[in-house]
Amino acid sequence: MKAIQPKIFVERLADHYADEICHLDWDRARPWTLLFAVILSAQCTDERVNKVTPKLFKDFPDLEAFVAKPVELLEEAVHSTGFYRNKAKNIKLCAEQLLLKHDGLVPDTMEELTALGGVGRKTANVILWNIHEKTLGFVVDTHVGRITQRVGLTKQKNPIPIERDLMKKLPQPEWGRISHQLVQFGRDTCKAPTPKCSECFFSDVCPKRGVKKSK
Repeated sequence: MKAIQPKIFVERLADHYADEICHLDWDRARPWTLLFAVILSAQCTDERVNKVTPKLFKDFPDLEAFVAKPVELLEEAVHSTGFYRNKAKNIKLCAEQLLLKHDGLVPDTMEELTALGGVGRKTANVILWNIHEKTLGFVVDTHVGRITQRVGLTKQKNPIPIERDLMKKLPQPEWGRISHQLVQFGRDTCKAPTPKCSECFFSDVCPKRGVKKSK
């Protein structure tokens, strides 16, 4: 079977996950809370991050608190998310940069975002879509990479080449929504290592590339 047609891919995702939004909890009055939550989500589940951030953002209610308080307190607060020393260091640096260079605001360009501590292209794409409603790139996490390989939209293995393929094949206005939809679809159905192909709404058009076992 050939690769799935992009039009079918987009339409069926929209049919099943029309209202899908970012899976991380954040405060729209303090947009930096999403930025820090995404940094914490590296090698960690959204569920775990969402358990940590309510107390974190209560104990550190503003950017000034992240700068002023000892990094050891921040390390303790984010310990359960893993890689806590590096994450705490990056969040503290990021808070300093936002205050000193951006007047406490979260920037809206890829260049400015990726210059912040702990922020790579994937994180920047999450921020650009959810805070600024800009689609400058495609968020590629493990779910997005796995699913788009299986349906034949990419043969690449690494996030940047995968992103390039998806940006060519999928409609730009939908990039942000599709990435969120794929995360939930990956949790519900197209799981690793064993997808639930018998329950999948793509079963009639998916080439199942790389799928050795399915339910």
